[in-house]
Amino acid sequence: MQNHVTLLLVVLLLLCGCTGNQSLDTAPDPLFTQSVYNATIYENSAAKTYVENPAEDYQLGDFSFLRIRTKGGSSAILNREVRDHYILTVKAIVAKVMATDADIGTNGEYYYSFREWTDMFSVHPTSGVVTLTGKLDYSETKQYELEILAVDRGMKLYGSSGFSSMAKLMVQVEQANEHAPVITAVTLAPSDTDKDPTYAVVTVEDNDQGANGEIASLSVVAGDPLQQFKAMRTSPGSKEYKIKAVKQVDWDSQPFGYNLTLQAKDKGSPPQFSSAKVIHVMSPHFKVGPPKFNQAIYRVNVSEFAPLHTPVVMVTAVPKYPQLKYAFRHKLDKNHFTINADSGLITTAGPLHADSLKKYELEVVTSEKKAVTKVIIDVIDVNNNAPEFKQTSYKASIDENMPIGTSVLTVQATDLDTGENGYVTYSIANVNPQPFVIDYFSGVISSSEILDYELMPRIYTLKVRASDWGSPFRREVETQVTVTLNNLNDNKPLFESVDCDITVPRDHGVGEQITTVSAIDADELQLVRYRIKAGNDLNYFDINPNSGVLSLKQPLNEIIASDGEHETQPMFLNITVVTARKPVQVKCVDTGVASMLAEKLLQGSKIHSQIEPEDNFQDFHSVNRLVPQFAETFPSVIEVKEDLPVGARIVHLSASDSDSGFNGKLVYVISGGDTESRFIIDMDSGWLKVYASLDRETTDHYTLNITVYDLGIPQKSSSRLLDVKILDANDNSPQFLQETYSVDISESTAVGTEIIQVEAKDKDLGDNGVVRYSILADTDQFAIDTETGIITVKKPLDREVQPSFVLKIAARDQAADEPQLVSTVLLKITLEDVNDNPPKFIPPNYQVRVREDLPIGTVIMWLEAHDPDVGPSSQVRYSLIDNGDGKFEVDKLSGAVRIVQNLDYEKKQVYSLTARAKDKGKPISLSSSCQIEVEVVDVNENLYRPLFPSFVDKGFIKEDVPIGTSVMKITAQDEDKERDGEIRYSIRDGSGLGIFTIDEETGKLSSFPFYPFMTGVGLRGMFCQVMNYSRNKSPMH
Repeated sequence: MQNHVTLLLVVLLLLCGCTGNQSLDTAPDPLFTQSVYNATIYENSAAKTYVENPAEDYQLGDFSFLRIRTKGGSSAILNREVRDHYILTVKAIVAKVMATDADIGTNGEYYYSFREWTDMFSVHPTSGVVTLTGKLDYSETKQYELEILAVDRGMKLYGSSGFSSMAKLMVQVEQANEHAPVITAVTLAPSDTDKDPTYAVVTVEDNDQGANGEIASLSVVAGDPLQQFKAMRTSPGSKEYKIKAVKQVDWDSQPFGYNLTLQAKDKGSPPQFSSAKVIHVMSPHFKVGPPKFNQAIYRVNVSEFAPLHTPVVMVTAVPKYPQLKYAFRHKLDKNHFTINADSGLITTAGPLHADSLKKYELEVVTSEKKAVTKVIIDVIDVNNNAPEFKQTSYKASIDENMPIGTSVLTVQATDLDTGENGYVTYSIANVNPQPFVIDYFSGVISSSEILDYELMPRIYTLKVRASDWGSPFRREVETQVTVTLNNLNDNKPLFESVDCDITVPRDHGVGEQITTVSAIDADELQLVRYRIKAGNDLNYFDINPNSGVLSLKQPLNEIIASDGEHETQPMFLNITVVTARKPVQVKCVDTGVASMLAEKLLQGSKIHSQIEPEDNFQDFHSVNRLVPQFAETFPSVIEVKEDLPVGARIVHLSASDSDSGFNGKLVYVISGGDTESRFIIDMDSGWLKVYASLDRETTDHYTLNITVYDLGIPQKSSSRLLDVKILDANDNSPQFLQETYSVDISESTAVGTEIIQVEAKDKDLGDNGVVRYSILADTDQFAIDTETGIITVKKPLDREVQPSFVLKIAARDQAADEPQLVSTVLLKITLEDVNDNPPKFIPPNYQVRVREDLPIGTVIMWLEAHDPDVGPSSQVRYSLIDNGDGKFEVDKLSGAVRIVQNLDYEKKQVYSLTARAKDKGKPISLSSSCQIEVEVVDVNENLYRPLFPSFVDKGFIKEDVPIGTSVMKITAQDEDKERDGEIRYSIRDGSGLGIFTIDEETGKLSSFPFYPFMTGVGLRGMFCQVMNYSRNKSPMH
């Protein structure tokens, strides 16, 4: 759909005053039905196209009609992008004078003329209408006093030159409303406690004087659909206004305020309107300036396992000013956390223990402490504490031969964790089986076998393990429990030999040793004592209680041995007395007890000599022996595209620790090199991820220090450096160095001339940053170098055809693997005028018929020449090369052709004048000429003029009808007789000039071929000014 150009028709009525002895027309002053008219017309409409919604629809009767059309010629082409509205001033007549004459016929007719020559006004010789022919200047002349003569035609016809009457016409020049009001505004930030807030103070200035400079109103014309605001004058007549609310303002729907459009109107006639002024009014509750945090309270959880530099939470304040910094409001007693001043990322700065403090409350402030937020960090209890025995080691003893299940001692361990992480159970962790068991829950150690001091180890070293029930691993700790086996007298002595037959000579001396008995007791350190249990009633024998030596005291035959608690089975000695001087002979039955005891002692010595692995006690299970080691596949350099989304995985970093349990459980952290908080590593899995958006154009390389910790006690760690190279993505469109471009060039600029260079930069790399240029506008007048952006003229230019061009220039990157990005900018090329068009008369030649008796100073016609150039080159000055022997003169500015000497039909009937229109172009001016044929009409006898029955008549014709199609017939009447009453018709003016033709004799109006410049123009309506005149040699019209 075509664009419209809006025309604002402003009517200016000049006030007049008349004095003198000749009456003025008593009819009321001409009045327009409206003071302002609005009309529209399509851009690119053909020359002489009428606007839509004409200013005044024609009507018959007391109303005239006014229609507005574009000028002829190529310069009349409208371009909405160049100018979208025009303000036209339509002037009514200055005044109309009227005289009366009681005579009839020619004697009753008269001509009006000025007594003194004036270039500023003209008076119609017959109607008395005074019109303006020059340009008024209030500063030079504020009042004109004109003397108008009414000359009786009869006197001229009969050779008298006297005048019949004179009237004075006073023309008061009113100062035009030249200047529009100008608005200046200062917006305010009212307090929320202000009961009647002022949102802006507006001053309106107008440089005109008088009423034209006074301000009629200041209105809110847009941005306030609910009509909540109003401009109120601070005092009567003041040019200062305050913007106030006239009702409760709906701030909920517009929390950031309203954009109000203001416009001022002055008191001029017609009034001038200011340019629209947009002001932003803010809510008293909304203050732009200090940043605010996105959340009033941040609440997050962090694990006790979190190693040093683990990200906790990122706080953000908006708007993000360039110098915005973050800090803790209060200095922390213990450095458990730290904050990145630039990014707002809070990270751990030390170990966390839920058993000592389960919740941290921090306050973060921005620069200058204008915004504050609270950060609540809940520490999640994890199994980070191992059970702890109340003693570093335990000692206990137990007697041998105690029943199974005898309690030895109770061990106890505690765990600071909560829940199952702190629930402790016990076990014996010795590699070799032990004759003891421990209660899983209570820690009570008891025997699981009958213990034998002589046959079993005398000392037991137990590894007692305390384990919690935490996850993902149980934490375990071991302690040493030493159990000593107490020896008891639980074995009877046994004789080595029994049932002995002894032969003793009779002469064996008293006190002499007969034999030695030997008994063995398996109990350690138990002394065996001997005594004769029976058979020594006669007291013949004596036995040493300690050594078991039997000597003769007197005959005896039964012996026992005792360890003091247990006695041996009786040992029988059969002693036979033989002859003297024979040796004592002893024959006994060997019991084998000695070898038995020797074997038992040997077995016991072997058990006692064995060294338990637990003797050198070390708690290998709970000791963190090994340092975590990164895998050999750990990369030294990785590459990451900058358009990788937040949260995306980058690389999996792995490490290992051969320790068991938590000693081998690993956690990962970025311990350095990420000052912008762009990356995060999953604490448990080791996946490196994107934490914040990457931008290669800001930072293209990071060196991250990756640290892996085990969860052993004490904690051990290893670190490796990881270079992260940020690869370019096509995420930046080319950016022109200017928001818009404009250039003024001469319309005579030669083809191939470079007129301007546009330039765009792309921050990306490689093909992503290579820029190519193109013109998107539909024009073949210009070309652009795709690589340099230099724009050249491609075809000859003509400002009169198109005065300016608005080109859309595109800059496109050359990305190959990603979508290409494009930016555009507007380039306005304005053609500077060259004086290459001479003025052109419209129409090219003129014909005019004038009565011979018209008074001097009468305007007989108006020359019109149009120059499509602009500036001085378009300013046309008129002159007469041939002025008809000085009979005529043309006003150089208005083109009004006047009679300056009396005409005489009898002397000369036709004048061929040559007029010139010359522009003021430099360095040379151009001109053109036209012919004016002035036919002098004899006025001796033709007394009556032809008359149309109606001032206006209508006709209709379809478009595309054949040439010569009849439209209508126009008729007029003349009261003269014979030849003086014969009428001829002609078309003098109108939009149908050149489109229709009229039969001179019959008045038949028919279609006619268009002029070349009208070909193809669509018209919906037009009018023709038809003139009739008498066929007499002195016609009247």
